Amino acid sequence: MKNTVLHKADTRGLANHGWLKSQQTFSFANYYDPQRMHFGVLRVLNDDVVAPGRGFGTHPHDNMEIISIPLEGDLQHKDSMGNVATIRNGDIQVMSAGTGIQHSEYNASKDQPVKFLQIWVFPNKRNVEPRYDQISLNPNDRHNKLQQILSPNPTDTGVWIHQNAWFHLGRFDKDHSADYAVKAKGNGLYVFTLNGTIAVNGQTLNTRDGFGIWDTDKVSIRADSDAEFLLMDVPMAV
Repeated sequence: MKNTVLHKADTRGLANHGWLKSQQTFSFANYYDPQRMHFGVLRVLNDDVVAPGRGFGTHPHDNMEIISIPLEGDLQHKDSMGNVATIRNGDIQVMSAGTGIQHSEYNASKDQPVKFLQIWVFPNKRNVEPRYDQISLNPNDRHNKLQQILSPNPTDTGVWIHQNAWFHLGRFDKDHSADYAVKAKGNGLYVFTLNGTIAVNGQTLNTRDGFGIWDTDKVSIRADSDAEFLLMDVPMAV
C-alpha cells in the first residue's frame, strides 16, 4: 500500500537487561535504525517488562510528552514535582516534561512483573511548565468501540498533551469492524496491536505488530480474532 509502513513484532529492537526487557518499535538507546527513527511526532513506542522488585532509578527528561499505559501489574511513580502514585492496568499516565523533570518508576511487587507501554511524543510547545496527570479508564468503553484516551484538549475525554494528537484503545470481538476518521489535516495513524489479529485497510496485523498510514482521511479496522489495539493519530510534520 502507498504511504504506509509495516513494523512486524519480531523486527523491533530488543534490550534485555535482566531486570528489564524492552522491545522498541523506533530507535532508542542502543537500538538504532535510521529507517525507524519516528512516525511523525511519535518518537518512542517501547514495550517494557520490569522484573519484580526492580525499576528505573531517578532520571531526567525535558521537552517531551511521555505517556505510560500499564498492561499488567502495578508501577510505582515518583517525580520531582512531588507526585507519588501507582499506575496499574486500566490507567493512563502522562507527563509534559517541558523545562525538565526527574522521575523514577519501580515495580514494588515481590513476584509479579510489570508490563507497560512507554510512549514519547514530540511536543508542539517547548519549555512548558512540567505537568503530571493520571486517570483510570473504564475498559467497557472500548468493547467493540474506540475509546478515546488522549487528546490535545484539557476538557476532552482522557488525558491531554501539548500536541495535536489523539489516542484510542479498542477491544473488538472477532469479526467486529469500525471506521476511524483522521482528526486533523496533516495527521497520520499508527496502529499497534496489543493482542489478537486485526486488519487495517486490509493489512493484517498480529500481536505486537505496528502499522502506520498517512495521506488518508479514514481507515477501516476489522478484528480477525478477538483483539485489542492502540490507535495513535499524530501529526506527520515534526
